Amino acid sequence: MADGPTYPGLALSAPVDLSGAGHYLHWGVVQISVANLVVFALMVTVFVLALLLPFPRGRRQR
Repeated sequence: MADGPTYPGLALSAPVDLSGAGHYLHWGVVQISVANLVVFALMVTVFVLALLLPFPRGRRQR
């Protein structure tokens, strides 16, 4: 038996509290939320890996 109450929507809930104010970083006139900065960094990382990693090669058929 579970230790605490279970809620049907618990599996769909956010892993962090979204009711508070967001956290922002700012450099002069540039302001970005921490969440958007993380997404941007992940996108750049995937893009760089796509450029650097070789394509898989199949067997050559003659």
